Amino acid sequence: MPEMPEVEGLVRFLRTRAVGRRVVSARVTAFSALKTYDPPLEQIVEHEVTGAERRGKFVDLALGDDLHLVFHLAKAGWLRWSEKLPQTPVKPGRSPIALRVGFDDGSGFDLTEAGTKKSLAVYVVRDPGDVPGIARLGPDPLSPAFTRDALAEILRDRRTQIKGLLRDQATIAGIGNAYSDEILHAARLSPYAIAATLSADDADRLYEALRATLAEAVNAAEGKPPAELKDAKRRGMAVHGRAGGACPVCGDAVRSVFFADRSLEYCPTCQTGGKVLADRRLSRLLK
Repeated sequence: MPEMPEVEGLVRFLRTRAVGRRVVSARVTAFSALKTYDPPLEQIVEHEVTGAERRGKFVDLALGDDLHLVFHLAKAGWLRWSEKLPQTPVKPGRSPIALRVGFDDGSGFDLTEAGTKKSLAVYVVRDPGDVPGIARLGPDPLSPAFTRDALAEILRDRRTQIKGLLRDQATIAGIGNAYSDEILHAARLSPYAIAATLSADDADRLYEALRATLAEAVNAAEGKPPAELKDAKRRGMAVHGRAGGACPVCGDAVRSVFFADRSLEYCPTCQTGGKVLADRRLSRLLK
């Protein structure tokens, strides 16, 4: 799933390519992706893109003063940019393309989604706050307002596992499965640690790891076109997606815990005092 650093990379790319361009075409080919009907999608045509912002994991393209094209790439979505957009019409239901937007210089982008579980979402709104997912977002962790004290307030009285807390968009915006693994590894914290029980030293390490991990990933995404952002993300991972490999800090084997629709990765030596966390998938197989 694209998370804050990759979405920030997309937004910065769109600022250089799309801002100042006039929309000449917009077509939805996966009708379930369009979540709004008023204003209609067709209304963005002939509008100029005046800004591009990231809101959590949402991309917000401003069109004039009172119109926004907002999209969330979900788990398997992506943006594919073309300097010369194909002229061949996209047939609904026969392509991974969910939305195609064309600009006045011939360029444009497709929003694509792989797999059969379609969750990519597109909104045309007058105010980004009209998008439910944006309205409920917590603070942005790279905002100057996200201080060590702000994190302490979030942790206080939260009887939930820190891994889930980091992934909760209503608590902290933009962090998903991959970067929560990376942050917790850098902070030397178990993904199962209870937020409210973290010591002051734990919270200090978490804050520093959170800010540094995300800032480094955003810097790594800077200037890269969309086609290169996914590989840049994978190359930067210390533990996520690297089960069976060696931890780059201590050399221990990176381990996984599997859930219904995702897994988490961690280093036992760095994060859990050497304890290997129970893998529920393996436990079921051994019964």
